[in-house]
Amino acid sequence: MISKLIVLLQDPNVRWILTASVLLGLSSGILGSFAYLRKMSLMGDTLAHAALPGICIAFMLTGSKSIFFFLIGAAIAGLIATFGIGYVTRHSRIKQDAALGIVLSVFFGFGIVLLTQIQHSDSGNQSGLDKFLFGQAAGMVMTDVMTMAIVSVVLTGLCALLYKEFKLLSFDPGFARGLGLPVAVLDQLMMFLIVVAVVVGIQAVGVVLMAAMLITPAVSARYWTERLGVMVVLSGLFGAFSGMIGTLLSTLDDNLPTGPLSVLAATGVFVLSVLFAPKRGVVSKLLLRASVKRAANAEYEARQAQRGGTA
Repeated sequence: MISKLIVLLQDPNVRWILTASVLLGLSSGILGSFAYLRKMSLMGDTLAHAALPGICIAFMLTGSKSIFFFLIGAAIAGLIATFGIGYVTRHSRIKQDAALGIVLSVFFGFGIVLLTQIQHSDSGNQSGLDKFLFGQAAGMVMTDVMTMAIVSVVLTGLCALLYKEFKLLSFDPGFARGLGLPVAVLDQLMMFLIVVAVVVGIQAVGVVLMAAMLITPAVSARYWTERLGVMVVLSGLFGAFSGMIGTLLSTLDDNLPTGPLSVLAATGVFVLSVLFAPKRGVVSKLLLRASVKRAANAEYEARQAQRGGTA
């Protein structure tokens, strides 16, 4: 298997897809850290599902399966969903989690209806469009890979540039507002960056699973540290590692999808973090309890022996 993998890595297309998947995982993990701390975990899932009708409408208007038009349609749909969530939350008594669930269901349902309509239309079928549900990294061409790589680098750079602002926004937005920072603008910017990350990643991972690439690495990293800077770096590394493993495993068999394998790799990292992370891990807590219990028993036996010697 290793020899087959080495041969496959000699293919330039495989190396390009691997690079794009790693960069996508890196940027998604970094951005997902701030989304997770802002309690916007469901936002990534909502925006990913909201992108589907945008893709379908872009195909119906242009009649071509161009990734450029798909990305424009998905971005517009994601922005409409973002403003819709904000509008519902501000002008009604509906909480944000309920608004997210409503928007997710409505947009995804509308997208499925459009997919069915395209399938039964005379102008074409949905061949290729359904790949955006679960992703198809192997179907990407060089321009798609370059787009993913460039956008991933830009997202990572913006998160690094606005690290202090996002940090304040995540932990104490009231204090950030007191310092004169445009909290509302930063909040919308973060949502926009999530939209961009989702739009770029849906071809590789799919609208259904893209949210996992945003949140799972961040949750895994949270188990290992109490410091935001370390968490952001770890989340990016976990995301990049998941993208790399998913791509490498998918190259071993033509029938293995890259996106779901990347998500499974991220889930594996999460399970390991839950079990073996220091302080927060299950195994660490069990060992700590056993150590405390042994120390308490030893102290109790020492006291009993001291009382017996005194008597």
